[in-house]
Amino acid sequence: MRKLHVIILLTALTVALGGCAKRGEAPKLAHFKKTGNGPDEFTVLPTDPLQAPASYNALPAPTPGGVNLVDPNPEADGIVALGGNPAARNSTSAAEANLINHARREGTSPDIRQTLREEDNDRRRRYGRVNIFRLGPIDDYTAAYKRQWLDADAEKQRLERRGVSTPSAPPAD
Repeated sequence: MRKLHVIILLTALTVALGGCAKRGEAPKLAHFKKTGNGPDEFTVLPTDPLQAPASYNALPAPTPGGVNLVDPNPEADGIVALGGNPAARNSTSAAEANLINHARREGTSPDIRQTLREEDNDRRRRYGRVNIFRLGPIDDYTAAYKRQWLDADAEKQRLERRGVSTPSAPPAD
């Protein structure tokens, strides 16, 4: 009988604490903390040094979405920094065109980003209350998305059974 009281009390406490969650906000599933005193590499922007204009009275009008005088082409600069060819950014090869056409074969949805955002917020809201007591490591992200993970080995075996060559796959251990 005493166990039943404890279970009922814990269930009531869990429901009460679950009701205290912030409404309208997507729960934060992954909790990253900066460790150490080094730089935060996500805030470092390698741009050219700032330059003072010849005349502050002759500045051009702001152009939202336009180029930055200090960093006129950040996408191309990033492609070069990663060893790519910025000229290939705006072209599509025949293989890529075939892949794009295959992906579009059953139609496309113009509001896919909004649909995915809503579905993702719903999923994070459902799984955001899993670890409400914050006992042990906090990794609700894994719990929320574990069923959607791909198993690379199983996929490689599936493709090989169908006769598809997988030359870039690592050899079996």
